[in-house]
Amino acid sequence: MFVLDLVCAGRVTLATALVVGSSATALTSCTGSQAPSETPRKSGPALVLRAEASVEQGTVAVPPPSVPDSAGVETSAPTTAPPEPSACPNSMILVEGDYCSEVKHECLEHWYSEVNKKTVCEAFTPKAECVGDRVKKRYCIDTYSWPNQAGVRPEVMNNFYQAQVKCAAVGKRMCTESEWTLACEGPEMKPFPYGYVRDPDKCNGDNPWDHPDMTKVAKRDPTELARLWQGVPSGTQPQCVSDYGVHDLPANNDEVVASETFTSNWRGKYDSVHTGGPWYTGVRNQCRPKIYTHDEGFYYYYLGFRCCAEPDGEVTDPRTPKQRKKNQSFSFVERLARFSVEEARKKLAEKSAGTCACRDNDILCKTLCGTLLGPEAKDVVRQRPPSARPEGDSKTERRGR
Repeated sequence: MFVLDLVCAGRVTLATALVVGSSATALTSCTGSQAPSETPRKSGPALVLRAEASVEQGTVAVPPPSVPDSAGVETSAPTTAPPEPSACPNSMILVEGDYCSEVKHECLEHWYSEVNKKTVCEAFTPKAECVGDRVKKRYCIDTYSWPNQAGVRPEVMNNFYQAQVKCAAVGKRMCTESEWTLACEGPEMKPFPYGYVRDPDKCNGDNPWDHPDMTKVAKRDPTELARLWQGVPSGTQPQCVSDYGVHDLPANNDEVVASETFTSNWRGKYDSVHTGGPWYTGVRNQCRPKIYTHDEGFYYYYLGFRCCAEPDGEVTDPRTPKQRKKNQSFSFVERLARFSVEEARKKLAEKSAGTCACRDNDILCKTLCGTLLGPEAKDVVRQRPPSARPEGDSKTERRGR
């Protein structure tokens, strides 16, 4: 059975999903998973961070030397103005534009995935219409999925709180659902970052289902995680880039972002929202669809994340919109992540130095170091035409969705 979380996108009709809380492991359906309960506590001050901006060294601001001209009148020698400071830290992209809360796309061709019970649109009319509210946004977003390094595999198997602490450790925060969407679809509100026609060769998708052993995944078995890996390193898909210059947003690995939905229904139940879709066939791998039915303790073998930050050196609050509204202290997040910002910084420094080593059974250490994936993992190589669909899937061509 195709047990992807993506079947939960529009309505709750899920098969099995993996939910791991801060202190217990369980296999449950996404409709039955419970968010970690918060222990009443006195709210402390928010952890406030500042991402280090990339500022090139320019000419020292001293008076230029005087040089006599042909008439004997002293003039100032020409100087080069110092470069403008970058709006974003290194390896981040500035996104500035209008986000539309609801976009209308017309599907020209779609097919139905029997294994995942999902309709996949192959081609849209090359036009997008904003039928919702427009909100101006300006923020920084990581160029790639964490650890945000070209040529390095996206890191998977972090739950929401662990991803949040890791972002905080580098002076950033979790991206919100609207920030991720705007960075993906660009100013034209395209359904895919590269245009209006779905192409799993541009953004790694349509790979076959490989029947995960959920017991082994729950235990973070490195051999099973390596077997299930069908991703590619960040930055190796030159056409999987949005008009803002952000890479690898849909497909390859799914990503978790922070909710901005404050309703009391199922869409607003959790702080954790999934977006983009993984490397499998039968999923949409678009910019806008979201999954709202997994709690913050959920982790998975294809689920990654990337970080955002405020631009122009502004202070970045690492808490999510919902956490700020509740006035929660960041120690609440650290407690549920099971490691602190300082512990994450220490492990990141060790990782940078090549000394982030862990015992075989130290799962938390491996989570901090990003070394849960076994050494047998191999990056995917497409061995079939991207248009080939699994047996049992049906294709229809008609207007509308």
